[in-house]
Amino acid sequence: MQYLDELEATIRDMVHKGRGILAADESEPTIAKRFKAIKVDSTEETRRIWRRVLVTTPSLCEYISGIILFEETLGQKTNDVTTIPEAAWAQHIVPGIKVDKGKIPLALSPGDLITQGLDGLAERLREYKQQGARFAKWREVYTIDGHAPSRHGIEANAEMLARYAAVCQQEGLVPIVEPEVLMDGHHDIERHAAVTEAVQQAVFEVLHRHHVRLELMILKPNMVLPGQSCRHAEPDEVATATLKVLRRTVPAAVPSINFLSGGQSPEEATANLNAINQQAGSAPWQLSISYGRALQQTALQVWQGKAENIKSAQASLLKRAYLNHLAMRGEYQAALEEG
Repeated sequence: MQYLDELEATIRDMVHKGRGILAADESEPTIAKRFKAIKVDSTEETRRIWRRVLVTTPSLCEYISGIILFEETLGQKTNDVTTIPEAAWAQHIVPGIKVDKGKIPLALSPGDLITQGLDGLAERLREYKQQGARFAKWREVYTIDGHAPSRHGIEANAEMLARYAAVCQQEGLVPIVEPEVLMDGHHDIERHAAVTEAVQQAVFEVLHRHHVRLELMILKPNMVLPGQSCRHAEPDEVATATLKVLRRTVPAAVPSINFLSGGQSPEEATANLNAINQQAGSAPWQLSISYGRALQQTALQVWQGKAENIKSAQASLLKRAYLNHLAMRGEYQAALEEG
């Protein structure tokens, strides 16, 4: 493999006990919704300022080892000379890039979705790498509704993830593989577990077929949860169901499992991660985070688009990252939310 040394170095820089990944790769429509909630217009400049707030948070590197950026952000600067990827790496936070182009319905497969973006991916990765990206992320989405996801949908999405991951490793970027089984809907936790298990089993079968080196990738899965319209599950129940699926499907060669928050509140995502790590015992993988809203939400509410609130917003982000650092070690307590 041409870029083996680079890939191994990126994994070493990203996979640490107690450090996770900050997802700041919101598309323009998504970040517009989050800015609207705090009465801030989404413009190129306000997006630049917010992402500058994130990467320049003092001491963030103690708890965060990587940051996923949106394409626009790679070329933006924190000041006149320093790019946002350079500012991240100045703290030894590895910059990465979201490379998929969003989901569409899968043809002739009602209820299934598929993600676009493979065309020209190798060329785009070379450009992103020149701009400082060292890893990439691709998300496939699975809805639970009636007979969905179908076997065909599961297999088609697995093929997309594996093709993307193979191209990433060929071009010297570590792939984050994200198969997200949504928590939207009326399903119970057992149904979510069954679908998640089928999805992850299919993903690793196809990764193997495409010669993807598991030691040089990161898995970004959902936790196993009941649907949002179903009953609430306590952290211990979430942890038991999630670990059962992971032990059945994820090879020990994978160095790190970085959970997405998937619509959970910041407090729920941290409590559930803590329970997972408390139950994990001698699991072969790091059990960490790749949270977006669950890390940024409280800081956004503090910021409100005002320069005078930046330091307070950064303090809020740092606190949220610290609480998740504790959860990665199984040492989080809900009382710390008020501390």
